[in-house]
Order: sequence, then C-alpha cells, then structure tokens
Amino acid sequence: MFSYRKKNNYRLVIIMKNILILLFLIFSFNSVAITKETTFTNEIFEKSQLDGKTVVIHSWNKTCVTCAKQVKILEQAKKDFKDTIFLSFEQTKDNKIAKFLGIDYWTTIVVYKDNKEISRTIGQTSKEEIYSQIKS
Repeated sequence: MFSYRKKNNYRLVIIMKNILILLFLIFSFNSVAITKETTFTNEIFEKSQLDGKTVVIHSWNKTCVTCAKQVKILEQAKKDFKDTIFLSFEQTKDNKIAKFLGIDYWTTIVVYKDNKEISRTIGQTSKEEIYSQIKS
C-alpha cells in the first residue's frame, strides 16, 4: 500500500511540474508579444516619399523577441526624429506588403530617402545601428 501511494505522489509531482512549465511558457510568450498594429499603407508610403520625408519601415512578428526590442528602439526614434515617418507591418499577416517591399524576414528595417531605399538590416540591430540608418 505504501509503495502504491508513493507511486501516485510521484505521478502527481510530475503532473504539477509539467503544469508549471506550461504556465511559464504561456506567460513568457505573452510577455514577448508585441502589441502593435500595422501602420503601413501604400498611400502613406508614397505620399511620404513624394514629400521628401525619410521613411523607416519595420517588419515584425508578435512573438519575436528581437522584434520587440526593435519596437522599443523605434518608438524612441519616433520621438527623436520628428520629420521621419515610421511605418510597420506584421510579416506573417501582411504578406502583400512584404512582397511589395521585397521583405522576406521578420526583424527587417528598411529606410527610404528621396524615393530610394538607402539601407536595409535584417536581424538583431542595436539602437546605434538603427539611428545610423535613419541619419544616413
């Protein structure tokens, strides 16, 4: 009887451990998730270029850790570069935008000036790199 009870306790411990791991994973993904909307439209993009504005486009995914870091940097850049237009889109949802811009990856930042693409970075990008792209 004692060994049966011990076996059941062991199973209960394993089940509880798995539940805790699952809860941890769920909360981890939620803390990484970006709460952002697509702001890119062809009209805004084309008008901004015609007006001679610098346009920064960010391709992201809501569960991407690197994207979340870039969003924070770009939010600050929006305050620091007031004459720059910042547009973004979720890569997995907005395939037409990605195809139109030739962007194949999340975490892509593209900067346009004078109707031309002047820089493109893919992957983890520091604040200094992003600011340097915008200034160039």
